[in-house]
Amino acid sequence: MPYALPVKRIVLVYGLCGGVVIAALKVAEYRFVVVEHSVEIYGGVIAFVFAAVGIRLGMMLSRTRPAAVSDVVALPPPLAPSGEARASQLGLTPRELEILQQIATGKSTREIAEALFVSENTVKTHASRLFDKLQVRRRTQAVHVGRRLGLIA
Repeated sequence: MPYALPVKRIVLVYGLCGGVVIAALKVAEYRFVVVEHSVEIYGGVIAFVFAAVGIRLGMMLSRTRPAAVSDVVALPPPLAPSGEARASQLGLTPRELEILQQIATGKSTREIAEALFVSENTVKTHASRLFDKLQVRRRTQAVHVGRRLGLIA
């Protein structure tokens, strides 16, 4: 075992020398890459910066604002007992009554659609069926007939 200590030193010295040589080669390779491909590296960095700024701006611009107190939709007043009976006689659905009440507040088709969370085409379909059942042609006529029949306050 007298040779055990020198063998460990030899292995240690060769390992350190190998590590230094590998480190020197990596530094040379890095310098070669940076010098040869500097335009691509700078282009990549610029592309990354623009992508990050674009994503940030997109998130800021598309952020939805929380609903203000004035944006909260008030529930329509309940029908009078005579209005409920009249609505069932005419065959009006609850959604058609909601549409009539929204029309009576003066809202546009788009505003009604947003308030009831349906599409504009759905509002138009319900309004058309409502007009047929009330035998009217215009929104103002529907509101007038609805008030006269007690369907809306």
